[in-house]
Amino acid sequence: MKLADDIISNNHGEMHEVLPESCHFVQENKKTLNRKYLVNKLNFINFQDGSITVNFKHRKYNSTISLQAKPLPCLDDSLNCSWVDTDDLFQKLRTHHYINFVVPDNQKLILVEAEVKKIDGDGISFSLPESCSEISSRRVKRHYCEGVQAQLAQHGAIFDGILVDFNAFSFRVEVSSIPPQSFQWINLESPVTIALKIGREILYTGECLIIRQGCGQKSRAFVLKPLCNHIRRFKPREYRSTRYKLVPSPNIIFKDPFTGKISNLKVIDLSGSGFSVEEDEQNSILLPGKIIPEVAIDFANAFQITCKVQVIYRNDRANDSRPCGTIKCGLTILDMDLNDHVRLLGFLQQAEDGNTYVCTRVDPEQLWDFFFETGFLYPKKYSFLQLHKEKFKETYEKLYTRNPNIARYFIYQQNGIILGHMAMIRFYRNTWLIQHHASRKTNSYKPGLLVLNQISRYVNDIHKLYSAHLEFVCCYFRQDNKFPRRVFGGVAKFINDPKGCSVNSFAYFHYKSSSIQWDLSGPWILTKTQPDDIKELQSFYEYESGGLMLHAMDLESDMIDCGDLCTAYQKLGFRRERHLFSLKKDEVLKAIIVANTSDIGLNMSDLTNCIKVIVMDENDLSKDTLYSMLSLLSGKFEQQEIPVLLYPASYAETQFIPCERNYNFWVLNLQYLDQYFRFCEKLMTHAWHE
Repeated sequence: MKLADDIISNNHGEMHEVLPESCHFVQENKKTLNRKYLVNKLNFINFQDGSITVNFKHRKYNSTISLQAKPLPCLDDSLNCSWVDTDDLFQKLRTHHYINFVVPDNQKLILVEAEVKKIDGDGISFSLPESCSEISSRRVKRHYCEGVQAQLAQHGAIFDGILVDFNAFSFRVEVSSIPPQSFQWINLESPVTIALKIGREILYTGECLIIRQGCGQKSRAFVLKPLCNHIRRFKPREYRSTRYKLVPSPNIIFKDPFTGKISNLKVIDLSGSGFSVEEDEQNSILLPGKIIPEVAIDFANAFQITCKVQVIYRNDRANDSRPCGTIKCGLTILDMDLNDHVRLLGFLQQAEDGNTYVCTRVDPEQLWDFFFETGFLYPKKYSFLQLHKEKFKETYEKLYTRNPNIARYFIYQQNGIILGHMAMIRFYRNTWLIQHHASRKTNSYKPGLLVLNQISRYVNDIHKLYSAHLEFVCCYFRQDNKFPRRVFGGVAKFINDPKGCSVNSFAYFHYKSSSIQWDLSGPWILTKTQPDDIKELQSFYEYESGGLMLHAMDLESDMIDCGDLCTAYQKLGFRRERHLFSLKKDEVLKAIIVANTSDIGLNMSDLTNCIKVIVMDENDLSKDTLYSMLSLLSGKFEQQEIPVLLYPASYAETQFIPCERNYNFWVLNLQYLDQYFRFCEKLMTHAWHE
């Protein structure tokens, strides 16, 4: 006996148009089931508020239809059911006669040849037979969907509708034609673009081939097959995140957005940017391109982290050792809470090297001892710090015990002793500032390189996530400091493109607050920066350097107001403010001043709590005018000696301004990460052999 495929798959309780299919349900190697098994299954369906499929045949034309019915509690050989949908029911019953009914049973179906006792507009009653048959379902089960909007487009024609059912290989949509639209506009031989969404959130888009279509005039069903089993969500990378096979392996648990049902799948391998899972082929739901808004990665019930993911590929031949009938699917992480991501990366880095730690709890006394012993807090730096050492301690206690999402630190330690340390903070909207890089000298390890590798892998894993706010990485380093000059200066030379990596030099000194008065009657004015001032600054900087400094520092005309980041700091118990001023002479812009105020000690050189002056006319801004302006702004700072950074550094020489040192401001555009890792690979190969 052959049973038409669409009799089984129609879950609407309506007589929709029939879409002929080549695949049928066939009773081959049939398995006989007894009545007791059937009754238990029917009661389970009642418990789940599910339905069975009752099949009918037209009395004259032999066409088949199916109706959905809800089984009532069943005790013995009698089954009563109520119809799911009663629209046009009497007309259907007059023109069709009953054949049999089908009960879903996981991946199988139960075909029941039952005798009808009663049938009317309310429901249908059966006398159950002693036995029934298990029949095989389609190779891949179709999953009924509800509440998923569909939009089918081809060559400018757009039809709206719903997603009826789907699996990972094909899906069926039902769309409407609204005059003057016509289904004749759809070319069956050309691909169509389909978009599936719930509310405003798009969960799938892709090009598909039309496999079948119905014949409705106002609404029509289309069975579509995606053209690709692999999508490229991101640009292909030469240096990808490291994948780990963990023991025990975690599971992913999620509520499928199309079906509303819970899935639990085993993870094959896992990285900081994605993972692969194993899926049963017959029950497959991971359609390449599909977005799953919330997935929990469960580590043996010890802890869970949640993320938003997208299916990237499916491959049934990727691993011959996997059981027959399973599919390997790859998923990429689109977004994740930053603290959850830190937990994940800390776990993975520990799996590779037990001495590496990401944002682990640190003994403050041991950390301060490390900073002094390594010379990171050298005497001159400490002479400025010690005036506010209690505030320094308070800031670091918050950074290293509360794990705020604006700060990250990486530690390499052995036997409880810190050997290497590196930290970074999010000080601009989409830029993180690397700081506090120090290491103890050892004979057998190079901890400075190891923590650099840690932070590099972290950036590689996380930069694609929106919540990371990570488009640029920057740092300050002195030219006379060998290690950063070799690493960061070397990267800039290696990439050799200021739009990929740039270095700009600032002159640095401390301005001591004074009572110099601003001459309000003169030609100079200090005013709030306007978008046109920033545009002029961009023209100047592009001519002067052409690098990334302005992008990294949010000095763009549409980013003058960066209050959202300041608010984020405030909520975490930190201080971060930015004030932009324009210094003009006779209405001509001469300099842009950036006054950053933050917690003392957020950066040990106080480069996050300073005044930056970008001079656009070196010859027409005197030292006296500069000092008058600094005196006016000094009231915004707590300390008496305020760090000042001057750009370009040559301005300090031109105006004979005594400076303590020069700082190079290094910025890396993370679209150039492959070039960065290529350089680091060569650097580390040489370093380990030195």
